[in-house]
Parts: sequence; C-alpha cells; structure tokens
Amino acid sequence: MQRQSLIIDCDPGVDDAVGLLLAFASPELDLLAVTTVAGNVSLERTTRNARILRQIAGREDVPVFAGAERPLRRDPADAGDFHGAEGLGGLETFEPDAPAAPEVAAHAIVEAVMSRPAGSVALAVMGPMTNLALALRAEPALAERLGPVVIMGGARSEGGNITASAEYNIWADPDAAAQVFASDCRITVLGLDATHQVRATADRIAAIQALPGFCARTAAALLRFSQDVERRIVGWDWAPLHDPCTIAWLLKPELFRAVPCRIEVETESDLTRGHTAVELRVDAASARHHWVAEADAQGVFDLIAERLERLP
Repeated sequence: MQRQSLIIDCDPGVDDAVGLLLAFASPELDLLAVTTVAGNVSLERTTRNARILRQIAGREDVPVFAGAERPLRRDPADAGDFHGAEGLGGLETFEPDAPAAPEVAAHAIVEAVMSRPAGSVALAVMGPMTNLALALRAEPALAERLGPVVIMGGARSEGGNITASAEYNIWADPDAAAQVFASDCRITVLGLDATHQVRATADRIAAIQALPGFCARTAAALLRFSQDVERRIVGWDWAPLHDPCTIAWLLKPELFRAVPCRIEVETESDLTRGHTAVELRVDAASARHHWVAEADAQGVFDLIAERLERLP
C-alpha cells in the first residue's frame, strides 16, 4: 500500500474531532503531524483536544504542534455556541499524558514539506487558515512543494453559516484565506455546498453508536451533540458533517464531484467579510482551485463507520 503523507491543520471542534478519529484509523495515511489553531475555541483548548483525541485513538506516534493564537489581523472570535465551551461538545475533557511538541505549527509545516519530495505531502485544513498563511510567509516555495491541499471552508450557493454570505472557517481569518487562495497551492475546497449534503441522520449516528470501542461511542456522542445544537440554533433536524469530509476526500475522492474554479475572498467589507467568490468560468487545464459540488453522504458515513471500527 502506498501511503499518503499528511499534515492535518485543525481547531477541534466537534466535527474536527470526528475527522481526526477518521484519519487516525486510516492506514493509507502517513500522519506526519497535527497542527492546531485558535478557531472554534482557544488555541489552548484546540491543542489539548487534539492531544485527547490522539490519546484515545492510541496514536501518540503522531506529533501535535500548537500554532496561531489569533487571526493575522482580526480579533479572535470562537464558535463555542456550536462546539461547547471546551470544544468537544458534552464530552468530559482531561489533560492528556503526552505534551504538544515544542516547535510552532507554521515551522513544523515548512520543515515537514520542504524536507520531503515535492508534491508528496498533503495538507488537510479543517479550521482558519492562519497556520498555512504564516508558513507560506516563512517559506514562499512551500506552495509549489505541497501536495494536494484540501480545505473545509467557504460557501457559494448555500450562503454562509456565520453571516449571510460567509462560512466560519473563512470568516474567522479572511486575510489568511485570501493569502492562501492567492498562492500557487493546488487546492480542493469542500464548502457548505458540499458539506450540507452530508447529514448526520439518526440512522447514521445509530450505526456508529453500535460499533464496538470507545472511539466509536465518542464519535457518536459528538454527532449527537451537533444534532442537538443544529436543532436548537438553526432549526435543522440533521446536522451537516463538515471537517471530516476533507479526510474522506483524501481517502475516497470518488465520493465527491469537484469542478475547476478560481476562489477569492472578501477581506475589506464588514458586511461581506469572508465571502468566497467562486468563479466557475475558468480554463480547466490551468485552474489551481477545485470546488466540490456534490458529495455521496452515505458513502462518507459508511467510510467513517468502517474506519472507526478499527480504533479502540
């Protein structure tokens, strides 16, 4: 089996947590690092949460690097209403045994990518893009060295989930997102147009709950928390599954349909801050961005269930 080297950049976060468990359970992925950023909750909490998930999955071999404590030029704005005060819904948190690595996330990303063959290291971004923007500033050659970059963020036809036109990950640090999309990185984007198709229905949560092992029960509890929040705040019966779609795309891209595009981000307007302008009228041969338009929801949940069964 040829394994894909991968760095996961995240802000756990309920759905980030399910994405991390999916990645930890997937032997096709050679996880070089998990890097954390302030977003859904503070950096201290996102870093602790990544370490908790690493520990319960039995993957202490994967280093965790703490990253940016705040956006490039904005005040931090978390999403605790959707993820709980500690970021992991109703789960009881604890201080994990293994600490975070001493190096900062942006430097760890640069070192991992630049020390390996060009195009061999993929990056999955599940939160604000601050760490990647800082890494690109530190080493501009990084953009051409990175393998596929897959990002959860943005919205086109679905509108926003934090404002009328902006999705949270982009809105939280639009300047970082604008810098990343303007770079030479090859990027596949799973925005709300795709992730709103992947819903955690009662049957899908029950299938994960029925699996043996603490990690599967943890994932089911996280999904139930999201379901309750969506019903209370948004009024939807079934919560969309956002961040795990990045890992599912790396594992089984055939579950998704992506189209070439060009993406730019609004950074100056208070009204439309973080809006993603997704232009589909592009030359497909030269396009660096791809927008995921369709997702096989049942296929994604089947993949998650199959992999979670492998964890303790």
